Amino acid sequence: MNSNTMRSLRGMALAAGACAALAGCATPTNPQDPLEKLNRATFAFNDTVDRVALKPAATAYQKVLPGFVQTGVSNFFGNLADVWSSANNLLQGKGEAGATDFMRFALNSTFGIVGILDIASEAGLQKHNEDFGQTLGTWGVPSGPYLMLPLLGPSTFRDTAALPADFWADPWTTVTPVSTRNIGIGLRAIDQRAALLEASTLMEEAALDRYEFIRDGYLQRRQSRVFDGEAGPERDMPKQEAKDEAKDVPASNTQVVPGPASPATESPRK
Repeated sequence: MNSNTMRSLRGMALAAGACAALAGCATPTNPQDPLEKLNRATFAFNDTVDRVALKPAATAYQKVLPGFVQTGVSNFFGNLADVWSSANNLLQGKGEAGATDFMRFALNSTFGIVGILDIASEAGLQKHNEDFGQTLGTWGVPSGPYLMLPLLGPSTFRDTAALPADFWADPWTTVTPVSTRNIGIGLRAIDQRAALLEASTLMEEAALDRYEFIRDGYLQRRQSRVFDGEAGPERDMPKQEAKDEAKDVPASNTQVVPGPASPATESPRK
């Protein structure tokens, strides 16, 4: 075999290897994300909106407003969320948690000045964050494929189907006039984004692929929240079946971070 033939074969091998590598990159590595190409395009759109509008507004909000005002805003909207959280806990058969959330709402709405002060937490009443997507998951509805929603951020087919109920149950959607309602919606979005500024900055510095980082974190976090930190349906699998399924889970799924625009995101401020 002469040198020209060897060079030709080497070139063909390198070309074949490059094609295989590109094909591997184009194929979704996560079976829960069959719409990855579309989701990445939506993620890029959301990221642009965040960089151009939402993040600068949240940064200014955090710098200009005193901390106690930001806490009051977060507490106010968190108090409204306790009503629907209470209902979802009851729908999931968690009576004690449902009663606690309702008591939180009643206490904060009165002694807490319409929820601006979180008196309930000081009294030892634990806050829960339950939505209808979690309720459907508790009822056995599978999450379905991952879905990145325009402006709203990470979701799944199940959680997206639950959004109309969550929106309908939001007390703020009944506020009039419409201008006041829209101001409140914008303020709540900016407040939630401001609460995640530090975490998002760390993520931008640490993650090689921010899309995968957010996707994998969201899916694991939702699984944990639906089953209250337990393993979920996998805990009932035979051991060997569970081991076989675990082989198909990417190692990056062990990373847990909240999605920056997730409807289920709650503010960490107290």
